Amino acid sequence: MEALMLYGSPRRNGVSSQILDYLGRLLQEQDVAVRTAFLYKEEIKPCVGCLCCRPDKSCVLPRDGGHTIAEWIEVADILIVGTPTYWGNMSGPMKTLFDRCVPVFEYIDGVTIKRRQKGKKAVIVTASAAPFPVNLLRSQGRGTISSLRTILSAGGYRIIGTIHVAASASFDKRKKRIFKRLHRLFPL
Repeated sequence: MEALMLYGSPRRNGVSSQILDYLGRLLQEQDVAVRTAFLYKEEIKPCVGCLCCRPDKSCVLPRDGGHTIAEWIEVADILIVGTPTYWGNMSGPMKTLFDRCVPVFEYIDGVTIKRRQKGKKAVIVTASAAPFPVNLLRSQGRGTISSLRTILSAGGYRIIGTIHVAASASFDKRKKRIFKRLHRLFPL
């Protein structure tokens, strides 16, 4: 079994990154191969909306990190995405990647819609500075979770867990409790 972890934070030790690191260790303890992609370090050009990738081709832009990560998504059994919340949505590099990977997630030829990752598992990890209950607004963490659910559901993923950390500045005080919750997601 193989897991792919998409780090959407610019901070290597940010809240979502720390949670992904912990999940990675949990998976490795269960003999799951874990691959990581730090999206802020990748060269991923934005989608130009040419539709040449439709319905089932790869992106026609010059090869970059978007192509490589798309290939990793196709072979991973579990996709774990982690991102801070910016303006009620995921980070820019994560959105850019998902825009480039549309045909990896779904096949649409004008009539047929096929979920290309059907049956695979996914976990969503988000963090926002907004305290509870403000984090529940669509302009905050709820918007990020909704956007990621839309993308993953379009691909056919079964979302087995959503971890959202509100008031991320106080994460260290709650870290042990949050990490304990992660043990309920895994074993697989």
